[in-house]
Order: sequence, then structure tokens, then C-alpha cells
Amino acid sequence: DVRSFGANLLFEPWTVRTGSGTQYGVFTPFWKACLALPAPRGPVAEPRELDAPARRVDSDALDDWGLLPRNPDWAGGLREAWTPGETAARHRLSEFIADDAAHYDRARDEPDAGATSLLSPRLRWGELSPHQVWHAAVESGAPLHGFLSELGWREFAWHTLFHAPDLATKNLRPQYDAFPWPRLRPTLLEAWQRGRTGIPLVDAGMRELWRTGFMHNRVRMVTASFLVKNLLVHWHHGEEWFWDTLVDADAANNPFNWQWVAGSGADAAPYFRVFNPELQAKKFDPQGRYIARWAPDGLETEPIVDLRDSRQAALAAYDAMRRG
Repeated sequence: DVRSFGANLLFEPWTVRTGSGTQYGVFTPFWKACLALPAPRGPVAEPRELDAPARRVDSDALDDWGLLPRNPDWAGGLREAWTPGETAARHRLSEFIADDAAHYDRARDEPDAGATSLLSPRLRWGELSPHQVWHAAVESGAPLHGFLSELGWREFAWHTLFHAPDLATKNLRPQYDAFPWPRLRPTLLEAWQRGRTGIPLVDAGMRELWRTGFMHNRVRMVTASFLVKNLLVHWHHGEEWFWDTLVDADAANNPFNWQWVAGSGADAAPYFRVFNPELQAKKFDPQGRYIARWAPDGLETEPIVDLRDSRQAALAAYDAMRRG
């Protein structure tokens, strides 16, 4: 016998179907269908005690595995930014509800505002369940409709992976298989990875990522759009880099969101929507505090591509795909 115990998701994929019994391809009706179902169950109480095994289990000492990076020690910034574990995760959830919830919807797009929940790594590693987060948000009475919708977007990604298990390697929309990607120029990819593109907001985001294992969601969209559309680098390369560097990258959300930016995914941003990082910086980091923190030399570096010319090249490639 096989029994399934829902824990990682609020709604299991086989319980959310369209009227014709198919999967949803657009987020808004998907989330409406989820909210029409019975409310997610409450969190399961932690066990009061665990039975010890009948006999001693042989084990290695974890330190003997030599897992910690030493030469070079690339994890210093991660240790400074994060305290792993359930206790720290619960503290952050309480802190977010008490201090940040009131201005989440208004300030969540501003990378220097400190309004995001920072709960995604906690969910990714199981330090918190979505049921804990959902009920804490709902029971707080705070205006967190936008935040709950973000939990819904996470659900949408996992439901999409359930129906498309090759999401990380195959375009969800097959027409994008014909996209005329140019031959990879490793120097461009490396400049993007290292935050040396000469585009301040992009460089700030990529340096924040390398230092902390995290990047603000608005900046993730900008950096991803810049790689795929201004540099014309296949989204696979960006997805692989984020998989290796993000502390919250999981098997669903990482490829799902990269395909969303690239235009090939579910309910995706159209390919011809190209985020202009300069305009994004003016709108969401108008005082330049985020850029000053992570890329203070950004204005002194020559851009590796011209934003206008590279945008036109991306649109030309998109038109070539459409013409077949």
C-alpha cells in the first residue's frame, strides 16, 4: 500500500483541475480554483517524543565527511546571512508577521526596503511548512493578500512540475524549441555570473547572490531578463547558475521562473517584454541604496552590451522564431 501525506504543498496537484479535468496553464484561474477548495489543513503538532531504535545504529561523525568549504571558503557570506534551523525559521516568520506584513504589498518590489519575507529558503529546506506560513498569515489579520498569492505562485510552479517533470530541461511551450539562440560566448556568461556587466542593478543583484545565496525577487527578474534577452544566452545557463548559488532554489520554482522570464513557460511573460534595468533601478531603487550596497563601482564600469541594440537583437530573434 502507498499513502501520500501532503506536507510540501497546500494543495496536492491532483486535487486542482479545470472544469474539463485538465491542468491549469494560467495562474489567476489556478489560484481561484485553489481558494475555492477547503482551506489548507492546520499545521501538524510536533511530536512530544521519538522512540529510540531497538539497537544502536552505526553512524559516521559528520565532521569526518569534510563537507565545509575550506580552500577557498566561499560560504562566509552565507554564514553571515543565514542561521539555519527550525528555531530561526519560526523566529523569522513571527518577525515578518509582526514587523513587515503591514507594508509588504506596498514595498515588496523595492530591493532595499527589507519588506520581503525571506521565508523561501525555510520552505525549500523544510524548516517551515507552507501550512505553518499560511495559517500564521491568515490568523494574523494583516493585509497579506499579496503574500498569500506568492504562496500560490509557489504552488503553481510545483503543480506545473508535477505535470511536466522535465521542466528544467525542456521548454514548456514547444514553439520555443525553434528559438535561434546564438553560439554561447563564455565571456558574457561569466561577466553576468560575476556581476561585471557594467549594468549597475544587474551587477548588484549578481553580487548579492554570490555573497548571500539570495537575491531580491524584483532583481531576479531583471537579471534573468538581461541574460536571456540582452545577452541572448539560453535560459538553461541561468537556471543552472541559480540552482548552484541560490539557497532557495528548488526543483520546481527555479526552472519554472526561468521559463517564465524566457517566455517559454506557463503563464509566461511574453518574450518581447524586456526588462530595462536602468528604468527598473529608477523605479524600484530611486535613491540607489541597493546598488550602492552591492555594486558601488557599478557606474564606473563600461556596459558589456548596449541595452537598446541588444533589445532589438532579441526582438529580431523572436520574430525569426515566429516566422519559422
